[in-house]
Amino acid sequence: MSIWEAIILGVVQGLTEFLPVSSSGHLVLFGQLFGLKEPNLTFDVMVHLGTLIAVVAALWEEVALLFAGLQPLGEGPGAERVKAGRRLIFLLIIGTLPAGIVGFLAQDFIEQLFSSVTVVGAALLVTGGLLWWAEGSTEGSKVMDKMRPKDALHIGIWQILALVPGISRSGTTISAGLSRKLTREDAARFSFLLSIPVIAGAVVLQAGDLIDAWNQGTWGPILIGTLVAALSGFAAIRGLIHMVKRYSLRVFSYYTWAVGLLVVILTHL
Repeated sequence: MSIWEAIILGVVQGLTEFLPVSSSGHLVLFGQLFGLKEPNLTFDVMVHLGTLIAVVAALWEEVALLFAGLQPLGEGPGAERVKAGRRLIFLLIIGTLPAGIVGFLAQDFIEQLFSSVTVVGAALLVTGGLLWWAEGSTEGSKVMDKMRPKDALHIGIWQILALVPGISRSGTTISAGLSRKLTREDAARFSFLLSIPVIAGAVVLQAGDLIDAWNQGTWGPILIGTLVAALSGFAAIRGLIHMVKRYSLRVFSYYTWAVGLLVVILTHL
């Protein structure tokens, strides 16, 4: 892998992991473009680590609350923060379980989908439809502090759709959050927080193979790709939070429809 390929794929991973356009779908498409039929395992793990760093840095206040929830429950003003942290951890666990269970049980089937560019194109069309539908929902006023377990479960069930390459994880979870009457900003923030166990799980599951994959590529491009993924991911998170408060997400519908339609047409020529 060249440095330029690492930079491009790092940008793609960082931006599409958090923008509602599907990171898995774009990595499949760009992988085909660069002829990377077999993704470099080391690179895959490291760019995921880069996006994990991005979400921790961009949402440090919420991440610090999660760490507070891991502390012993004492007395005094700090006790309320610990309780709030534990509550947020509980919501994230509930939101993560549905896709985690389905992903484990249907792992072989899901892996087969990644070999089909046509599936990616069709799924991008679905992503555009979800975003268009979500923008038609009545704007809610519920903040994360007022979320209930059933809200997190609802969002988690929707996240199952994102196991299909081409269906955006952030797009489905933000749409689900809006359908549960979360504020636009908090729907986005909870979606990004929900990416932490997803990305961390992917890194942990693959990290054991890093030594075996050491010779699959040079570390210079890999480290550059990781840094680029972290920086572009941070920019994507901050940018989307700013955008959802002021503008419509339907611009991403137009984008995913255009790319999805182009992919479907080209694969059938």
